[in-house]
Order: sequence, then structure tokens, then C-alpha cells
Amino acid sequence: MTDATRDTDAPRDTDATRVVRAGLPDEEPYAPPLPGPVFAAHYHLPGDPAGAPYAYGRDANPTWTGLERAIGELESPDDESVRTVAFASGMGAISAVLFSRARPGSAVVLPDDGYNLLTGMRERLAGFGVEVRTAPTAGDAQLDRLDGASLLWIESPSNPGLDVCDIRRLVDAAHECGALVAVDNTLATPLGQRPLELGADFSVGSGTKALTGHGDVLLGYVACRDAELADGVRQWRKYAGAIPGPMEAWLAHRSLATLELRTQRQAVNARAVAEMLLARPEVSGVRHPGLPGDPAHEQAARQMRRFGCVVSFTLPGKEHAERFLAALRLVGEATSFGGVRSTAERRGRWGGDAVPEGFVRMSLGVEDAEDLVADVRRALDKVAARH
Repeated sequence: MTDATRDTDAPRDTDATRVVRAGLPDEEPYAPPLPGPVFAAHYHLPGDPAGAPYAYGRDANPTWTGLERAIGELESPDDESVRTVAFASGMGAISAVLFSRARPGSAVVLPDDGYNLLTGMRERLAGFGVEVRTAPTAGDAQLDRLDGASLLWIESPSNPGLDVCDIRRLVDAAHECGALVAVDNTLATPLGQRPLELGADFSVGSGTKALTGHGDVLLGYVACRDAELADGVRQWRKYAGAIPGPMEAWLAHRSLATLELRTQRQAVNARAVAEMLLARPEVSGVRHPGLPGDPAHEQAARQMRRFGCVVSFTLPGKEHAERFLAALRLVGEATSFGGVRSTAERRGRWGGDAVPEGFVRMSLGVEDAEDLVADVRRALDKVAARH
């Protein structure tokens, strides 16, 4: 909807309505609501190219524009100043923020319990002369690392441990120190948490996971309000060539229409499975921000609107966990999370995460909750009978 046609007196749409219409062009007779992907390396460009919306395919594409507009509407529905930049992957988005802001001699603060590829990013930042400080997500540990830093990177809830921090408190402290703040919002999605409305300068997400939810797209994005920050991220995308394909962008935009339905069902399923796991004697360390007794629940309830699809827990060792995964019928053994089909994996097989050998990260999909609970319980019982 254009500014000229926007009805400022219209009632405020809910998430369920907004995701269905986010980023769509004005309705046109006999045209599809979401036009197909635009495949173009270059565009017809008569006259002066200054100000042309599309010139060369590495800089912009109409299909990206629709997706970027849609994500911006979800990240902060009441703020039309939000600018979104789509990337070929979540790591492309992460790299763009870190490398567009970090400079030799500057300092950045990263979580030491976040996405495991951040470990490799620390090494590369240090190689460029950037001081890298780390701190755990839970509690106030990050506050002690802010002095003189130029950027604070938050991942809340953290992956795979599911710890949560007080984003607004950390943002306020970082800004007082002159640091910008980026929040990895992959697990929560914009429907579960809105970092920009909590004061963050960047909201970063992997569209590969719950945002698109079908396991058929690699995608990332960065959303921010400040035009200069957005331009820096966009320029990094241009020079690095980390651009999404038109088909991937179109698939992602198509998938947004069911985001509210998916995330609502996934959160219900995650809590149901987590509650069942709490009663099992062989299971320890059950984590899900939606559990009232979870260490992160109180803070999560203050800043999150949905608690996500991921449950983590620990079984009595590597062999026990692997037998459990093999015994599952409805939960496939796969990495990543946020899909419509439930998946799980033993995280220790990858290395890079400080977790026990029997640590399992489970992503609950949109299957029936009772069916999932029964399947997980049956698999646990089958493995327990062998011990």
C-alpha cells in the first residue's frame, strides 16, 4: 500500500492479518497478488541513471524490494522509516553488519554462547585488527565488556542454549558508551520479538529458518531505522556480492503469509514437548523460554511475544542421544530449525558449541502436539528399555 492510499484512521492490523499482506504491491486487475520473481542481470536504462530504482542486478531487484518491504513491516509495523536489506544467507547478513562497522583498532562484543560460526568470525575480525571481547548471554556479563566498544552483538534467545538477556537494558548501556547494537533475532522472528522497538540499531535474521519455514531457502536480512547504517550494510552487500537470488526472495515472501500460523503452532508444540521432558528422569537441562520455571522465562515474557520453536535438553551421553534420535518417527534428524517439519540433532557432533555430548536441540514443527509428545515419549521409552 502506498503512502497516498494509506488510511491513517484504519484499525491496526494484527500479526495474522499483517503477514498475509506484508510487502504486496497495490492490487491490479487480472494480476497475481504476489508477482513472480524478476530474473534480470540488468535493466533497460535510458537517459541519466541517477535515481533509477533498478539498473544492475547486483544492486537491486524488484523481487528483493517486495521482500524487504514486507520484513520491514513486520520488524516495526508502525514505523515506515525501517529499511531492510536482504542477503543470500544469514551469515551474509551477519558479516555485513560486523564488517561494515568494525575498523582496525575498534572493539566489538560478541556472545560466547551464540551461533557456532561466530567463533570463526571472531578469528577473522581479530585478523583485521579488531579487538574481540566475549561474554555469555545470560545476566549482565556483557555490560562489563562495553567500555570503548563500537558494537555490541546480542543473540537472544541464544542458539543452542536458549538463554535470554535484557535487550533494552543492554542497548541503553551500549548507547551510553557510544556503541551500536545488533540483535540476532533468528530464533524469535519479528513476530516473536522486535529488537528495533527495544532500541537496537540492527535487527539481523537468518531467513533460512523459521522466517520462511519450509527448509527450501537460504536467506538473510538486516533491518534498521538509520539510513546511513542501512547504506553501509547495502554497500557491503554490493561489494561482497552477497545478493539473494530472485527465486529465493520470492519463495521467502510467499512463505511469510503463513508465518503467524506457523510460529503460533510451533510455540505451542515446543512447550508441550518441553513439559513432557521435565517429567523424565533420564532428561536433564530442559530449556525453553516459554516454560514458567525456565531461568530465562521472566525476562523473555517481558520482551518476547512468542517463545519460539526450539527446545534443548541433555540425555545421559552420546550413545543414548543417538539412539533416541534414531528411534523418533515424526522428528527427523537434521540441523537448522524453524521448519514446518519437526527436527532434532545432537549438537556435539559439529563441534564449536560448549555443550555436553548428550545435548539435543529439537525444533518443533506444525504437526499435532499430542502426536509429537507421544513420539518423543515412545522414543525415550525405547532407549530406556535398553539401559
